[in-house]
Amino acid sequence: MFAAPQAQATEMSREVAALYSTVSIYPPSATSMTVCYGFVCRRREILNFTPGDRAALTQILNAGHASAAAERAAAQKAVVWLDRRMGPIIGTNKRVAKADFRYFDDKHNYDCWDTTRNTTSLLLVLQEWRLLKFHTVGDPHYRGNTLVLQTPHNTAVLVDRATKIEWVVDLWPRGYLQPPDVMTVQKWVTED
Repeated sequence: MFAAPQAQATEMSREVAALYSTVSIYPPSATSMTVCYGFVCRRREILNFTPGDRAALTQILNAGHASAAAERAAAQKAVVWLDRRMGPIIGTNKRVAKADFRYFDDKHNYDCWDTTRNTTSLLLVLQEWRLLKFHTVGDPHYRGNTLVLQTPHNTAVLVDRATKIEWVVDLWPRGYLQPPDVMTVQKWVTED
């Protein structure tokens, strides 16, 4: 009669929790996550992590234990792993960089809300599995100022534990199987 709520991957800030509550999906857990696509999570697929998935992601992240920079590079590879793992299943292996409603192909693409949600979810799972040594998952960041022709955009964020510097992990500007942009938030907010 009373269903137990799905376990959350970690305690989340209000901003991270809103990524899930605003589209009525469960936050990720140590065993599964919702993969959003079709622009603002209109299409969804549950990824239940298999032992093989966990082994592959553990191997990718273990290669990044030498330094914070190495861990960010490993996080990039983990996002590419998610792209390769889910692309053929949901059809996003046909996706293009910087997709939005003008492409009229929502069933094969992510908008920046989808990539922010998916990347944040994957990073939360990696954090729950204790694979992030140098970073924690931060609040998503937003940019955009139409007065200077900068289009609105958002992205997932990692926070360096030692320096507190925030780093974006931004898949939206890249096509299928291309590594996401990783740069400081300070630099990212000036990009277009």
